[in-house]
Amino acid sequence: MEWFIYTCVFAAVVLMGFYMKRKMRGFLIDNRSPPSLPSFPVIGSLLCLKGHSLPHIFFQQLQKKYGDMYSLMMGPHKVLIVNNHLHAKEVLLKKGKIFAGRARTVTTDILTRDGKDIAFADYSNTWRFHRKIVHGALCMFGEGSASIEKIICREASSLCEVLTDLQSCAVDLAPELTHAVTNVVCSLCFNSSYKRGDPEFEGMLQYSQGIVNTVAKDSLVDIFSWLQLFPNEDLRILKHCVSMRDKLLKKKYEEHKVDYSDNVQRDLLDALLRAKSSSENNNTGSQEIGLTEDHLLMTVGDIFGAGVETTTTVLKWSIAYLIHHPQVQKKIQEELDSKIGKDRHPLLNDRGNLPYLEATIREVLRIRPVAPLLIPHVALSDSSIGEYNIQKGTRVIINLWSIHHDEKEWKNPDLFIPERFLDKEGNSASPPSLSYLPFGAGIRVCLGEALAKMELFLFLSWILQRFTLGVPSGQPLPDLQGKFGVVLQPQKFKVEARLRPGWEKNTQVPQNNEVKSD
Repeated sequence: MEWFIYTCVFAAVVLMGFYMKRKMRGFLIDNRSPPSLPSFPVIGSLLCLKGHSLPHIFFQQLQKKYGDMYSLMMGPHKVLIVNNHLHAKEVLLKKGKIFAGRARTVTTDILTRDGKDIAFADYSNTWRFHRKIVHGALCMFGEGSASIEKIICREASSLCEVLTDLQSCAVDLAPELTHAVTNVVCSLCFNSSYKRGDPEFEGMLQYSQGIVNTVAKDSLVDIFSWLQLFPNEDLRILKHCVSMRDKLLKKKYEEHKVDYSDNVQRDLLDALLRAKSSSENNNTGSQEIGLTEDHLLMTVGDIFGAGVETTTTVLKWSIAYLIHHPQVQKKIQEELDSKIGKDRHPLLNDRGNLPYLEATIREVLRIRPVAPLLIPHVALSDSSIGEYNIQKGTRVIINLWSIHHDEKEWKNPDLFIPERFLDKEGNSASPPSLSYLPFGAGIRVCLGEALAKMELFLFLSWILQRFTLGVPSGQPLPDLQGKFGVVLQPQKFKVEARLRPGWEKNTQVPQNNEVKSD
């Protein structure tokens, strides 16, 4: 009996030592892990996220309690929230390849045919190959290219004609801005554009809005994928809208194949067909490198979808802030009058001579980032950010809102001050903080950055050269809070566009510099 007692005591001591060793090891590991929100079995931290303010603002508020970087559990998925530009640049630049992964979700798989696009595809040789092709095609229309400039100016001219017809009326500009930007992207992708009321164009707007509305809902099915086994109205709508989109993309693809020539590159779809043809002729095997028909269609769909919603949203925010700050609008118009006048329309090479307009665009992108929470990155291997260990598979969300509103980096970050991007002489200057990342950075930086900057400059300069934008009588100022979704959109608001003095009988550009609309 005595030996049994000694044995039990010895076993207890050994087990206690083993337990304490594991406890200490876990403590040391936890010490190298970021602070974490409370988490519960199965649901994770979801209870902590319900009923609060917009996600990007809520995550910013949590900094006071948890610090610049903290984690939470979205059901079974560990998510890291990064609110500091130094940590963000470590993720995006210093360790860009390690954190270049993308999460697979039910809705994005439906949207991209299981990740065969660019924005939501996981980092791989296939993804790098596709991005290289699209980048090359975009360079064909690159900054300073007469082709893309002519396209944007054509749509800007058409937009100004519409505003002339509607001047002094209370107008929601969103549909007109969407039409103009959509035509630019259609020209880029398909070498075609649409007139207002075109049935195909109206269908395009319908399915695009349906996709935006359903993907923006942050459905629980993206956290618990098994929920897709049950009836889901949002998924039904998404699948229907994606089917409409794919039907149009397939039609454009077949039309391009009929009259495709290796010697002519009219648009992005031609560039993709050329790459596919080249890989087949060189026996590299388009199937092996992933250049299937699905990849081509999803890549075009990706550029088309992202290119319209983001640029249109920034234009709407720009107009909202110009209405709130008429003194900023007046300064831009004085600059346009001084440097361009009324004898011609603005061109891309005027950008260097219009620093205040450029500063205003930069400030809009800072104060209302179009994607306040960048698309989540995924750690492809165990790594670290700052002093903390990060496990493989962790989803990393860059809170661009926090970074652009950091009081340590920006003076009065909640105020709209274009002058912060100018030097004392009023010339363009580098951002006053290294935390300015409106298009992201690194491997996953926005492919359409150059195109978006061209569109923002040309559309705004054309409009403000001719019109003064204000609040219609009896209408409130635009709400600057915004609604969170695929992008951070302003609430709907009405605008009154009045022709400026001297433009009443001079709404058209002189014949030697005129850009006619379709």
